[in-house]
Amino acid sequence: MRWTPRFLAPVVSAVLLVLVQIGYPLASGVARDRVTVAVVLLLAGTALVHAMTTRGVRYALGFVVIVSGLGLLAEIIGTATGFPFGCYEYADGRLGPAVAGVPLTVALAWTGGLYPVWVVAGLLTRRRAGRVVLTAVGAVGWDLFLDPQMVADGQWSWCAAGWGLPGLAEIPYTNYLGWFAVALVMALLLTRLDRTVGIWGANTFAAPTAMHLLSTARTQAPTAEHPSPTAQTQVPTTMAADLDAGTHALKSGTPGSPGPEHGSREPIALISADVVVPVAVFMWTWLGSTLAHEVFLELPYSAWYGCVGLGVLGVALLVRLVAARRG
Repeated sequence: MRWTPRFLAPVVSAVLLVLVQIGYPLASGVARDRVTVAVVLLLAGTALVHAMTTRGVRYALGFVVIVSGLGLLAEIIGTATGFPFGCYEYADGRLGPAVAGVPLTVALAWTGGLYPVWVVAGLLTRRRAGRVVLTAVGAVGWDLFLDPQMVADGQWSWCAAGWGLPGLAEIPYTNYLGWFAVALVMALLLTRLDRTVGIWGANTFAAPTAMHLLSTARTQAPTAEHPSPTAQTQVPTTMAADLDAGTHALKSGTPGSPGPEHGSREPIALISADVVVPVAVFMWTWLGSTLAHEVFLELPYSAWYGCVGLGVLGVALLVRLVAARRG
């Protein structure tokens, strides 16, 4: 893996995000509201800058239209009718401009929160259905941190108190069911986006497999008809580096890895450098939120509910990273 200057912008944005989030427990009142808005803007900004840098403007625009657009629509319907999340309302004027009572920052929060989950889900499976389900599960896991924190801060309130998880009775079960359903629809639409503008077929963020890289290299190799590859057909430097690793993986095979010696038809999937930022944001959200809720925000129930919920993807990701390192 090789880092190039194109990764600088998302890295800087992610670092700023972490620094601002660290300041959240230290702020109060109006200052905390401003920190909350800043966190959302940086979270969404990091996601979109990364998407633009690694996948192109069309992909970034498509992502924000699908996720923030559907998120805003779901929130407007939700606050007006109670479906699909349950009966709730936002505090007036605390999170900036609103549409039909829903702050626009909330729509951006959907994009910022779902993006790293979508990327990680894509690293864990190449099956569209599996990725869609994992994304919905991860979204609920993230909300197990988000909702208790924002309710404790008075950013929104629920009508049906007493119908929630033990220790979080003020947030009804319907909220998590609604999150799962909305995120499921978002993920389904994102698979369509991947097929429309994706680089590697149905999954733009799963690293190319070793077999894919070998196939691409053969396709793009100079021939008698095409002795000099054009700029459009040259294998990128990072892909060439991954190709070497993929070739080695296919030749050697490792226990538990899908190498040829173990009879699997699926090649080893490599984790490429261009997903490091969203993976880091995911890990920070998972582990950092667990620490913050337990130690600094005095929200022990959400600390562990969120840790377990987002850990469905997080633990699987750690296992994958350890296996890839050993391989």
